[in-house]
Amino acid sequence: MAFASSSSSSLSFPLQKSCNAYPATGILYGLPFTTRLRSPIRQIIRMSAVQAEKPGLSFESLPIKPPSHPTYDLLGVIKSALAEDAGDRGDVTCLATIPHDMEVEAHFLAKENGIVAGVALAEMVFYEVDPTLKVEWSQKDGDSVHKGLEFGKVYGRAHSIVVAERVVLNFMQRMSGVATLTKAMADLASPSCILETRKTAPGLRLVDKWAVLIGGGKNHRMGLFDMVMIKDNHISIAGGIMNALKSVDLYLQQRNLQMEVEVETRTIDEVDKVLDYASQTKTSLTRIMLDNMVVPLSNGDVDVSMLEQAVNLIKGRFETEASGNVTLETVHKIGQTGVDYISSGALTHSVKALDISLKIDTELALQVGRRTKRA
Repeated sequence: MAFASSSSSSLSFPLQKSCNAYPATGILYGLPFTTRLRSPIRQIIRMSAVQAEKPGLSFESLPIKPPSHPTYDLLGVIKSALAEDAGDRGDVTCLATIPHDMEVEAHFLAKENGIVAGVALAEMVFYEVDPTLKVEWSQKDGDSVHKGLEFGKVYGRAHSIVVAERVVLNFMQRMSGVATLTKAMADLASPSCILETRKTAPGLRLVDKWAVLIGGGKNHRMGLFDMVMIKDNHISIAGGIMNALKSVDLYLQQRNLQMEVEVETRTIDEVDKVLDYASQTKTSLTRIMLDNMVVPLSNGDVDVSMLEQAVNLIKGRFETEASGNVTLETVHKIGQTGVDYISSGALTHSVKALDISLKIDTELALQVGRRTKRA
């Protein structure tokens, strides 16, 4: 068992301790000592998830900041995850086995190769559980880690570390999995940009999209509110693609709204109709989605000729986005067609988590890891 040291790292992100604190006693997350309710930190964390309107209320020092959202409560998500774990009794195992004043040091270990993500979010979780914990990192969000690498440590009250452990790892493993897949796809897609979709875990929209940024991708719309996206069902209900475009242009004009507008096209005929409409009418249209124009072949390859034809028809008059049949095996060929963006729901809806652990006894952990070929 390792005890906390006082060493520091040049890559350490210090936990914020400048907020006003109000003491409260009782069991919180299973911690049998005085805890603190920190209302100002809630504002700081929330403002990091939206456009900061006041100086100092953002995470400007972070290497990769979270995306913008007007209502998302990041600290609320953290509190919910901790409360889900603690229930109405707290961590009964910690209470039964660990002296409340014991201090230890625990180490983050990567059990496979990938891109680490969630470092900044992990610090928020640790701070929410116990602001006296110290966290240091040798890697930052977006850095590569390899199997067996020790890339960070946390030290302080043992209770606090063990209570925070699973929530921290749940966030980091998912985010690192998203970032790792995003990095692989982004590298293959170049010069096209890789985007995620709204196919995110419910309640984790901002967290998933933050991980995409960390992996080197770009964000698509955050939700239903920040971009007009005319999809197949809108087109069917409106009675055709041109009717849908006319309705959107009228809606934005009447309300004096300016925002990006994307329309989904599924055939070359629909692309022609969109271009014909845009040539005759002043429109707010900014991007054309070319959906399922990548055709799978029986030999495992894909035919991108339809996608290329559509891109050539548009000739840069609007941004273009390819969607459908996007995989690690196909994304490079799609990226060579000249399309501006490639969107993939797989980045977030079915991603494999990156295996990361947090261990106090690292020697035993590595011994077990070597036995199971995981370290």
